[in-house]
Amino acid sequence: MNILFVCTGNTCRSPMAEAILKGEGIPGVAVRSAGVSAVGGLPPAHHAESLIKENGLPPAGPSAVADEALVDWADLILAMTDSHRRALERSVRLAKGKTFLLNSYVGLGDRDIADPFGGGEEDYRRAFGELNKAVGLLAESLRRNMKQP
Repeated sequence: MNILFVCTGNTCRSPMAEAILKGEGIPGVAVRSAGVSAVGGLPPAHHAESLIKENGLPPAGPSAVADEALVDWADLILAMTDSHRRALERSVRLAKGKTFLLNSYVGLGDRDIADPFGGGEEDYRRAFGELNKAVGLLAESLRRNMKQP
């Protein structure tokens, strides 16, 4: 199963989500991230990268644009906000039907995950905590479903 996390610039939330899920090491699950308004090739934001390292997680890749090729690659796309979901579905028709708000998908309601971009370390820690909870629930679900024949 190929999972794509999507946010705005692919330097804060989606790379942290990517690293958290990669850290779960679920066999048969590939993870990437991208942004609906990203510039390709940028490293994660400093605080995001620090939190990834601090938590002993595998690094996220460089930023990528959520384009048709990535959407086609993905079996499941999880957006940080509903506006990301809508923007992706408008720009890449293939995204319809497989793009969901992360919190909603894992049963945490329709709450967006706030963008820590431009904020301090505490803003990133708050976002990381929210992502850790949501992605942890996703990982539990994936483990259950991946074991089924």
